[in-house]
Amino acid sequence: MKIQLWCDDLTTRFRLEARWTEAGATMLKKSATEDPDCVVIDLRGRRALEHIARLRAERPAVDIVAFAAEFDAELFDAAHAAGANDVAAHGSIAERITRRMPRCA
Repeated sequence: MKIQLWCDDLTTRFRLEARWTEAGATMLKKSATEDPDCVVIDLRGRRALEHIARLRAERPAVDIVAFAAEFDAELFDAAHAAGANDVAAHGSIAERITRRMPRCA
């Protein structure tokens, strides 16, 4: 699974990338030319909702998952409205994405 992570917090970024790489994912940079299977977006980022809407318009089939530091119903509803397939609190995002990965034979 190819994952693109949009998160400006380096501690969070390193932790998530390490977890998903260990689980078999390939991490793509934002500037990657190949299409990701999943884009994970931190809702604390500037214009995160705009990025979700743009990604949905450009890549209708990509799995977009947004996360925030804590549960925020209004923010999560806005992320869904912008085009996110799923939303999660910060504490559960690592496992949420790991469960989406195809199982190796």
